Amino acid sequence: MEIFDACQIINEFLSKNDTESARNELIGLLGYHEESGIEYSPVVNHLIRETGLYPYIKPETALWQDRFVYNVFKVDVGKKEPVTLHREQSELLKKLVQGYDIAVSAPTSFGKSFVIDAFISIKKPKNVVIVVPTIALTDETRRRLYPKFSREYKIITTSDVELSDKNIFIFPQERAINYLNKLDEVDILIIDEFYKASSDFDKERSPSLIKALMELSKITKQRYFLAPNISTLKDNPFTQGMDFVPLTFNTVVLNKC
Repeated sequence: MEIFDACQIINEFLSKNDTESARNELIGLLGYHEESGIEYSPVVNHLIRETGLYPYIKPETALWQDRFVYNVFKVDVGKKEPVTLHREQSELLKKLVQGYDIAVSAPTSFGKSFVIDAFISIKKPKNVVIVVPTIALTDETRRRLYPKFSREYKIITTSDVELSDKNIFIFPQERAINYLNKLDEVDILIIDEFYKASSDFDKERSPSLIKALMELSKITKQRYFLAPNISTLKDNPFTQGMDFVPLTFNTVVLNKC
């Protein structure tokens, strides 16, 4: 691969406001750098900044303007060190912090978990309910959140656990229903793969997910629903009043999320 020619192609896409094509071309270029053990030049770092892939900027070889962006977009996600978000993650987090109800469609490599973790770190909600499709995802989410938030929150993944002042509930939809009579208020309700509330996508999960959605929404201050790659949000009771944010942002080659 000719790095100079690739940079020219990326710059041409950017000059035409075709950010998606520029980003896709850049991801391939970054992959080539990683495979070949080549340091990012200041030009490559600048193209990373222009396409919004801020986490991939290499501060040690970047110009000060690009290093500034890399640092400005750092947020606390519950780790020892802050993490740099990419542009779309940052815009999504801003909407959540401002209190919007959001249904977001984004590729699996988007890094939606960083947005959730940053929201919890910044807003410090009292009760967080995360509804996931499977037991396996329940355990995966618990393992991600426990090291970050267990000192401040009780992380609850099973039924009939005594609540604390601040709680993060992680359940498949069937277990979430069991806590309805114990919760007076939920600060944020997070539903992973919310599109499966439609029987067109998941006949087995749909009835219990709809019940959990409808009942939990009654006591929820804010909603954040996630799905991969859906193009529209149809009118229905459980997404009423939500902002739909479709994103095509993808970091498949170099996925840090």
